[in-house]
Amino acid sequence: MSDAPLSCEALLIEAAGLIGGETPRLDAELLLGYVTGWSRTTFRAWPEREVDVALVARFSTLVEQRCEGHPVAHLLGEQEFWSLPLKVNPSTLIPRPDTECLVEAALTLDLPESANVLDLGTGTGAIALALASERPGWRVSACDAISEAVDLAADNAARLSLPVTVRQSNWFAELPPAAFDLIVSNPPYIAGDDVHLGEGDVRFEPASALVAGSDGLDDIRRITAEAPAWLSPGGWLILEHGYEQGAAVRRLFTDAGFGSVETRKDYGRRDRLTLGRKHHAER
Repeated sequence: MSDAPLSCEALLIEAAGLIGGETPRLDAELLLGYVTGWSRTTFRAWPEREVDVALVARFSTLVEQRCEGHPVAHLLGEQEFWSLPLKVNPSTLIPRPDTECLVEAALTLDLPESANVLDLGTGTGAIALALASERPGWRVSACDAISEAVDLAADNAARLSLPVTVRQSNWFAELPPAAFDLIVSNPPYIAGDDVHLGEGDVRFEPASALVAGSDGLDDIRRITAEAPAWLSPGGWLILEHGYEQGAAVRRLFTDAGFGSVETRKDYGRRDRLTLGRKHHAER
């Protein structure tokens, strides 16, 4: 890219052409906004506005990194989820818009005003923080097996002033005894030989947050089997999963003794999450 002052529009056209992919213009606008501090509205209102040479150089570096496949969220250090600005880094999965469907499902449940809620494998803390922002009376906690993720989620909670307790735990293994009204999770659910692992943004995300055995269900098997012991009678479990895994996940829920088992779709109308309820009679 040029090292001379250029207008916003000229820079964006050139960058979008280099980036390619599904959202080249959006990616370019986000990167230029990060460098200049200007909003995307500015680029539309004043496309002729010139960008300083030093900022052009910084922008060019980011565009080069994006062309290499680095996720925009990693380049910006931030990703919005449920209208919350979350810090992100390569130690965790980047929050996806479709995961907001899990938050929506949780908010439709008839839960106590002071419900005890757990987010397993929290990563950035996205799900837990979204729920805490919507239900101030809920007691929300979160855990992750990766210490860097724990630190990141705790930092996000502190920055957003949301009272979410974050602990390090490999699923339930290191948690103190508790009974939850709701357990949510977006666990790894990609098969180890899935060709998509070598494509796009996921190349730069941790395999531990993506891969779960030969069929992608290893972690979901463990969670569905162990969750009933951690749920209050009538408590709910909600898990995100792959769009082709709905039937298999429903069987795992049923085998674990859950009732009211249901699979719901994401914004693309694909199976994306399954929920089930612990029977009131269980102890």
